[in-house]
Amino acid sequence: MVTPRVLVVEDEPNIRELVCLHLGLEGYTCEGSGDGKDALRRTEAERFDLLVLDLMIPGLDGVSLTRAVRNGRTNSDVPILVLTARRDESDKVLGLESGADDYLTKPFGVRELVARARALLRRPRQASLPQGAATANGHADELGAPILVHGIDIDPPRRRVRIDGRDVELTDQEFRLLYLLATHVGIVFSREALLAKIWRGDTFVTVRSVDTLVKRLRRRIESDPAEPQLLLTVWGVGYKLADL
Repeated sequence: MVTPRVLVVEDEPNIRELVCLHLGLEGYTCEGSGDGKDALRRTEAERFDLLVLDLMIPGLDGVSLTRAVRNGRTNSDVPILVLTARRDESDKVLGLESGADDYLTKPFGVRELVARARALLRRPRQASLPQGAATANGHADELGAPILVHGIDIDPPRRRVRIDGRDVELTDQEFRLLYLLATHVGIVFSREALLAKIWRGDTFVTVRSVDTLVKRLRRRIESDPAEPQLLLTVWGVGYKLADL
C-alpha cells in the first residue's frame, strides 16, 4: 500500500510540526512548508494526497494558493483542508469557495484534525478513477459526455464550463452538482440525495452544506442569484435545474 503524502503549509513552526507529528503517527508521510509560493512550486512539481494549509501564510495567501492548485494539473483534485484563526463565517465560506474541501478553526483539537484528514484521504481522487468507476461510497462517477443545456456548455473531460461563450470557474463540488442537475433536467433531488452524490466518502458535512453549495453555484451561473431562473428551489423537497 502506498503511504499517503501530506503537505502542511503553515508559517508557524510549532503548529506545522504538531500537525506533521500527529499525521505521521497515523502513518502518513508529512512534509512542511512555511511559504505559499514555495508550496505552490512543490504542488506543481510533486503529487500529494492531502494539503493542509493556513489561510494566512506569507508569499501567497491560502485562498490564492487553493485556487492556483485547483487550476493546476498535478494536484487539481487533491483534498484540501484549510486552517483559519478567524471564526467569522465569511472566512470559512471564502476558503470553501476557493476550492477547499473542509476547514478547521484554530485552536483545534488534534483528534479532530486527524479525523478530518482521514476522512478526506478516504475520498477517491478524480484523476485515479476511470470513467464510470465506482466511488468509495458505492456510487458511480457520473461525469461523462459533454452537454449543452440552458446555454450552459459543460465539458467534463476538460473540466470546463462556458455560459454564453464565457468561461466560468467552478470548484470540483460545484462542477459535480451542476453536471448532475444538467443531466437530469427537471428532476428534483432532495438535499439528502445531493449530499450522498456530491460529497464522496465520509466527511463532516450536513444538509446545510448542500444549501451553501447551491448558493455558491448560483453566484456562478445565474444572472441574478437572488432571483434564480436556472437552479431552482422546490420548497420542502430540494433542488432542480429548470425544465427545458
